[in-house]
Amino acid sequence: MLVQTMEREADTAYMLGLAARHDFIKAVVGWTDLKAADAADAVARLAADPKLKGIRPMLQDIAENDWIDDPALDPAIGAMIAHDLALDALVLPRHLRPLLAFATRHPQLRIVIDHGAKPPIASGTITAWRQAMARLVALPNVWCKLSGLLTEAGGRGPAAVRPYAETLLELFGPERLIFGSDWPVLRLAGDYVSWVEQCQTFVPSEHHDAVFGGNAITFYRLAGATSASVAA
Repeated sequence: MLVQTMEREADTAYMLGLAARHDFIKAVVGWTDLKAADAADAVARLAADPKLKGIRPMLQDIAENDWIDDPALDPAIGAMIAHDLALDALVLPRHLRPLLAFATRHPQLRIVIDHGAKPPIASGTITAWRQAMARLVALPNVWCKLSGLLTEAGGRGPAAVRPYAETLLELFGPERLIFGSDWPVLRLAGDYVSWVEQCQTFVPSEHHDAVFGGNAITFYRLAGATSASVAA
């Protein structure tokens, strides 16, 4: 899977072009301005490509904590639901309360929290983040990615990441946790193979098929894909 990293529709078009040329790219999570006057039309236009499976607003870069819960997004969200698209929530802990309100208002929208909401691993604090994530778990439309944690560890390594990864598994269970590589950003703190191996130690082996592929297939509606072919 390819997941958008820039606030430009041109980047989404580029990724969809790559997906059209390379069958191993099973899906794209793109971007459009969800508050634009023509946002619903933009969502419909992007959704015409069968490999477009979701939209990701760059919430971590938006100053307003409650941007996601603005009713101005409702036309775009309605279009996403109508076209069976998911929302990748690239959030920080400060966004979790508004995200809870948003997810509660849109129970038909599938939402996945990217990077476990980037918990404060470097500082070693966990309680407030865990409590906020636990409230979101109560909503069945909210899933979470086991991704991006190593770059939040401040160089403390996998041992510092483990309590946070295990918390995500405990809260979301093996049914709603999705492995993600966070490549190439991952390279700031490690390498792909080592990150996969570390995550495999965080998750019991009997749940590897689900967490490392099957859940992504279910969440993103990847008909015909196999667990071995999917990594977000």
